[in-house]
Amino acid sequence: MIHRLSTRSQNVTTILENLQFLRIGWTDLLEIVIVAFLLYRVLLVLQRTRAMQIILGLAILGSLYGLSRLLDLVLIRTLLETSFQYGAIAALVVFQPELRVALARLGQSRMVRAFQRLEGSPAAEDIMEAVERLSRARLGAIICVEQEVGLGEYADTGSAVDAKVTADMLSMIFAPNSPLHDGAVLIGGDRIRVAGAILPLTQATMKDRSLGTRHRAALGLSEETDAIVVVVSEETSQVSVARMGRLERNVSLERLRTLLQGVDPASKKGQSSAPTPVPQS
Repeated sequence: MIHRLSTRSQNVTTILENLQFLRIGWTDLLEIVIVAFLLYRVLLVLQRTRAMQIILGLAILGSLYGLSRLLDLVLIRTLLETSFQYGAIAALVVFQPELRVALARLGQSRMVRAFQRLEGSPAAEDIMEAVERLSRARLGAIICVEQEVGLGEYADTGSAVDAKVTADMLSMIFAPNSPLHDGAVLIGGDRIRVAGAILPLTQATMKDRSLGTRHRAALGLSEETDAIVVVVSEETSQVSVARMGRLERNVSLERLRTLLQGVDPASKKGQSSAPTPVPQS
């Protein structure tokens, strides 16, 4: 009996010694939380895009690789190992747009925005008046209001204007006979910096066919910057606002004023004010 108890005690001691490496400190928990957060943000960005289908395919290949090691399938394991070595470099090239969007979205997360000063547009009233005119006349328009992230990268694609923002000026730019009416207007402060700018199109697949190129461009810019992008549809006369990679449709003038002035009462009360996501397939 004593021998058995001694043996069991030794076994328990051995097990406890083997489990020493499983001790988790607060730094380990912090690392787990950070990694989980980053993975969540990346998957949130990549969901319903072409990258997600490729990631699922890679997961299947990873499972096949594990099976080849388990069953000692040398040929399959060697082929997969070689593919993974070159695949990592290829993935950086293929997923460059998605990676760029993911990093931009990470910078637009609530945690990061909490440390940023929220600024409204000094030209909010003029923009609203212009949007109301364009909507009544069923004239398409896309107006980008610069926030913390500069829009200089996209300024070279259009024509420099550098004029004070007025409802008349915006209405004139988007008039059908204007050579700049097909592009986007970039606004910084109370100045129209550029007109006729070309914006990056979103990679997300849109199910709603009523959303045209302007909506895709607005979403594309909001995925890469923190700009507020106002879109007027010439087909439906509806006003939409893209921000933080999401599109809010059929926006009222009061809601537009709230967004342009940079004050959202709902968010101040701790309530959710997230825009409705675009229907995607």
